[in-house]
Amino acid sequence: MGMNTKRWLNPKRVRAHAVLLATTLWTVYIWNLATPTLRDRNGNLKGTDFLHLYTLGTLAGERRGADLYDMNTQAAVAVARVPAAAGIRYLPLYPPQVSLLFAPLAHLSYGWALASWWIATSLIYGVCCYSVWRACPSLREYGATVALLAAAFPAFFHLIAWGQTSAIALASFTALFFSLRSRREFVAGLAVGCLIFKPQLGLAAAFLFVAMGAWKIVTGAMVSAAAQLSWGILYYGMGPVGEWLRTMAGVRHSLLLLEPRPYQTHCLRTFWAMMVPWPQVSFALYLLSAGVVLGWTTAVWRRAGQPWSLRYPALLWATVLVSPHLTVYDLVILAPAFLLLADWLLAETTSPNQAMGNLLYFAYVLPLLGPLARWTHVQLSVVAMVLLLWMLWRSSKQGPGLPRPAEQEG
Repeated sequence: MGMNTKRWLNPKRVRAHAVLLATTLWTVYIWNLATPTLRDRNGNLKGTDFLHLYTLGTLAGERRGADLYDMNTQAAVAVARVPAAAGIRYLPLYPPQVSLLFAPLAHLSYGWALASWWIATSLIYGVCCYSVWRACPSLREYGATVALLAAAFPAFFHLIAWGQTSAIALASFTALFFSLRSRREFVAGLAVGCLIFKPQLGLAAAFLFVAMGAWKIVTGAMVSAAAQLSWGILYYGMGPVGEWLRTMAGVRHSLLLLEPRPYQTHCLRTFWAMMVPWPQVSFALYLLSAGVVLGWTTAVWRRAGQPWSLRYPALLWATVLVSPHLTVYDLVILAPAFLLLADWLLAETTSPNQAMGNLLYFAYVLPLLGPLARWTHVQLSVVAMVLLLWMLWRSSKQGPGLPRPAEQEG
């Protein structure tokens, strides 16, 4: 995070903080997992959400498309496959094709399947971080620090701990970045369309590219999304897709099941819901603030000459903020935003960017304090992200910043 040695956030201090954070998080987590059963020391099933993916894979292997959205049946299947999962239930929201992705892992025991998914997730995350880092010339000499920060990233820690699928979303956003940077708009659209498995993560991009009139990207996204859904239709028939659409349409009635711990969410909707006790008022505030966020993001993208190290982080902050449901592990999609913005800050020397660097640091660590929102009712990470996006918008008004040859390609 681009600071000289006289500033509080100098490279040496950032590296030390990364070492302390990574050591603490992973030591405690490994100790928590070191039990002879599939339950950790806190009594939680290891991998938590991976159980749902494992169950979906089991249903896919048995071609039980009719059960993909039946919570009771899935709970019974989960216990039959993993006896330690007794009493655990999940709200099924993934589209049918996701079950096909996990069908091969369902042939393994739960422990081996979880270990395989952890390895795959870590590889995807590592490749994405490395690829974006290589595109950041000012970060080249800080490779070890970047690696430590990637390992210590709270969102990555939660991604592993929950056994979730957000690494796939990170891969989609990473592919989108490189496609946009090289002006391959249709390919960029294909990357956006891959987000159909977590459609809430595609809302900001859909709004932005329609507002920009980027019809090649929009077309590519529709082709990609349709291809994914067609995979499920060819395997199961139309029934499960229709059931998925009905389930998504009624998800607002199941928020207690979807978000049993709202303090682990980091988006504008839940930010206002935790602060304001009246649902209609909080939802109106969400829509209003989401509109402001999307307006800032569109303005950054419309201003000519803006480097990708400003434009793309703006899209990623907006993606997180406007998503109607975003749990802490989904914050892993922000990894490119941290890298790109840190790269830009290293090349900048003006005073406002020192404040932005401090704010970037707090946005990185504040998800660890999410549980405090149980008592404060204020999710500080959301405040930090909104301020960062506002500062990006302000910076874009002042001119194109410091464009580099690689950034002038798009």
